[in-house]
Amino acid sequence: MAWNEDSLHRWMGRALGPRGLAADFGNDAAVLARRLERAVLCADQAIEGVHFLADAPSAAVAHKACARALSDLAASAASARAVLLTLRAPEGADERRLRALIRGVRDTARSAGAELVGGDLACAPGPLSLSVTAVGELAPGLAPLSRSRARAGQVLVATGPFGGSALGRHLRIAPRFAEGLWLARLGASAMMDVSDGLALDLSRIARASQVRLRVRSVPIHRDARRLARRTGRSPLQHALHDGEDHELVATLPAQALERAVREAPRRCPGFAVLGAVERGEGLFLPVDDAGDGASGANVRFDGRGGWLHGARG
Repeated sequence: MAWNEDSLHRWMGRALGPRGLAADFGNDAAVLARRLERAVLCADQAIEGVHFLADAPSAAVAHKACARALSDLAASAASARAVLLTLRAPEGADERRLRALIRGVRDTARSAGAELVGGDLACAPGPLSLSVTAVGELAPGLAPLSRSRARAGQVLVATGPFGGSALGRHLRIAPRFAEGLWLARLGASAMMDVSDGLALDLSRIARASQVRLRVRSVPIHRDARRLARRTGRSPLQHALHDGEDHELVATLPAQALERAVREAPRRCPGFAVLGAVERGEGLFLPVDDAGDGASGANVRFDGRGGWLHGARG
């Protein structure tokens, strides 16, 4: 059945019932009942033909749309409190699919401790798209993290392996909330989630902090090895450039590394040391001689690889 804004509004009023609002659901803006001491805000989009295919299951699309934004909160060591959804669909879209998308965003938000509290609907030609704004809260006592706060002498770490997300993990994003909070409490200064490719995202930290990042080892996901058998590219190339892993990378004080390694089996099973933060500039990556990311030689990242919206160069 073709969709109708009024019909969807009526259905949302019956079906969603978000908790934690100071007033009822469905007003021009949502007022949270809980006071946020240090609010953390982010937004992300999921667009048909860019982030998912037209035949992707509604539940998977909704989860990805919401989890992309939630992962940015995790990279800020914040806890999720609320999300807003802006949904754009062409006139002929099936309302049952739109309901499933809205319900899926709500369910993913709730799995992270947040509520879908509002948003907007629009009918327009072109691809289906979902834009999710996430509202989080930074815990007391934690310093805000920033890509510009990596410092020479720190170590570069990650919460898990990389590469091959196109085999399905790009639709099953798992925001690393507990891991992000753990790293922040260990003293992480710079942290981000890897969405556009490990190499490209690390180069952004290096540029923002005006330091050199030297990567000596890259944990490679088994999906990268599987995909490499199809593409002819090495597993390391997939790990460095595929993107949509949504693992966290962070810089830690050197003196925190021993504790991190000791606690990792129960706090972050995928924990890996990637390399070091040095004086200088640029990102230096392992030479792809064996495809395993363990070579002792390094080459400077030239900016090629990963995902960039718009024209390159």
